Amino acid sequence: MIVEKTEDVRSVVQGITAQWKGKRGGVIPVLQETQKKIGYLSREAMAAVSEELGVPIAELYGVATFYTQFHLKPRGRHIIRVCRGTACHVRGSAKIMDKIMKMLDVKENGTTEDLRFTLEPVACLGCCGLAPVVMIDDDTHGRLTDDEASLNEFLDSYA
Repeated sequence: MIVEKTEDVRSVVQGITAQWKGKRGGVIPVLQETQKKIGYLSREAMAAVSEELGVPIAELYGVATFYTQFHLKPRGRHIIRVCRGTACHVRGSAKIMDKIMKMLDVKENGTTEDLRFTLEPVACLGCCGLAPVVMIDDDTHGRLTDDEASLNEFLDSYA
């Protein structure tokens, strides 16, 4: 769910921050819950959290940019993670990444215009025996090739 209207964002944030007002240690849980409800940490959401918790917005951005779990831009419904570990690299994961980028018309760490996919390179998925490996959401797919037809069919299954 992506909430776009400023008044809706403010309302969501007020509901989340209510239990944390006047307490310490709430920044990360509030940002997590805000992102979960809104879909990402928009400028409006960050401003509302800052106002509600009385925490400087620069501090919130510091936390949100330090931890990779937080996202400042909308993300796709499906997250594609392409492994860049040694085994996957040797077996062609770079070609698979290039092919997927061209097929979806998206860059690394980018999201398709229709918000269907976000494409992320990752250091290792821990499935070296299945190299090269791609994860879509929580599904692991191993021994992939850069064959465009099979990748197209593979991606289409995540409509």
